[in-house]
This record gives sequence, C-alpha cells and structure tokens, in this order.
Amino acid sequence: MLKLISWNVNGLRACCDKGFRETFERLDADFFCLQETKMQAGQLDLQFEGYQSYWNYAEKKGYSGTAIFTRRQPIAVTYGIGVDEHDHEGRVITLEMDSFYLITVYVPNSQDELRRLDYRMTWEDDFLAYLKRLEEKKPVIVCGDLNVAHQEIDLKNPKTNRRNAGFTDEERAKFSRWLEAGFTDTFRYFYPEQKDIYSWWSYRFKAREKNAGWRIDYFVTSASLNDKLLGAKIHTDVFGSDHCPVELTIDC
Repeated sequence: MLKLISWNVNGLRACCDKGFRETFERLDADFFCLQETKMQAGQLDLQFEGYQSYWNYAEKKGYSGTAIFTRRQPIAVTYGIGVDEHDHEGRVITLEMDSFYLITVYVPNSQDELRRLDYRMTWEDDFLAYLKRLEEKKPVIVCGDLNVAHQEIDLKNPKTNRRNAGFTDEERAKFSRWLEAGFTDTFRYFYPEQKDIYSWWSYRFKAREKNAGWRIDYFVTSASLNDKLLGAKIHTDVFGSDHCPVELTIDC
C-alpha cells in the first residue's frame, strides 16, 4: 500500500512557521507533494530522513512552484510538460515509478475578472494531452491544486460564484473532459454524495470558521487503477495554509 499526500502550502517558508514539519511527520506519507511553494533554490533547507526531494521553481520570485518528497526512488524525474509557453512557472513535476507516473501540478488560476481564462483553456488542453501521452506507457496519478470546483457539491456557495475563477462553466467543462478521457476523481469515487468537505477557504470573511470552502485539491488517477484505489481523505483539521492536505491510499 502507498500513501500519498498533496498540499498547496501557499508559501512553504511561512507554512514551516505554522507547523509544516510536524504535519509532514505525522501524515507519514510515501509521497508528499507540494504546490505554491513560492520559493527559489537555496531559500530553505528542508530535509526529512528517508526522503529525497525534487523541486520546480518559477522564474518569477515568490510565485507558484512545486515539490515532491518521496521515499521511493524514481526511475526518472521531469519538470514541466514540454511546452515552452507553460514551463516557466514551476507548475509540474513528474516522477516515473515502476508501475505508474506521479504528477504534481499547480494549475494556473484564471484570476480576477477572468483575465487569464483564455490562457487557462490552452493550458488545460496541453496538460491533458501530456497526461494522455504518459498514459500510453503506464497509468498516471495526478495530484495538486487544480483550481476548479467541478460540481455545485464541491463548493459552499455555487450560485454566487458561477462566473468566478475556479467555478466557470469553461473550467468545469475542462475537468469533465478529464473524466471523459478516462480519469477518476478519487474523492468522488469513494464519496459521490459527500457535501461540506472542502480543501480551500478564503482568508477573508472567516470562511474557514464558517466552512465556506471549495474542493479544488485533488487526486485524479487513470481509470485502470480504480480496482487498486483503497481510500481518499481530505485533512480538514490541518492548518498552516488556506488549503488543507488531501490524501490517496492505493495498492501500487
């Protein structure tokens, strides 16, 4: 059994001041994937016994960035998706393992007034094509902040957020395409009707206190792995970021 954790830490150095190391040790995962590290190389010496780490930094300082800590030795590690337009913001790391690919991703936010929605649509098409190319060789496990709440059940206030970034018809349709292309939203696989479980809350309006959140952090897997899925969890009790960690256990 493998245990995988994904967490958008919204600034890893700040998260380390809010108990990141203790949370890391307590969750005790085989793979621990991070998004929005907001770091450059050399800014933080963070190591854990028994783990190797891989980092993808954005060229822009204090922005984006991803990392993976792993107990398992990968066959190969790649950064980005091989499309220059997308590969300057540190958004993707891929580990090739014996029987699967593990990809951590921080999907671009469409931003206020949807000023980056057109770019987001291009990203979505290119990223899905990347996943399908990998899948030709072996199954994929994708985790991270996908910056979309797929259905109304996935956020507290769907009606008032209908045209906001992360809940536009366009973004939701792109996630539906993932599922149509043969991928599984692992949390919904186990909990198809579960309400009021979220992974992100605005820092404003006491949103977390009121549980006025969004489920935008995911583990998505090739459908060929469905019979190997053991469990999914969202760690709503973990603080330190405006997101909380999400978990997948799988027999791989």
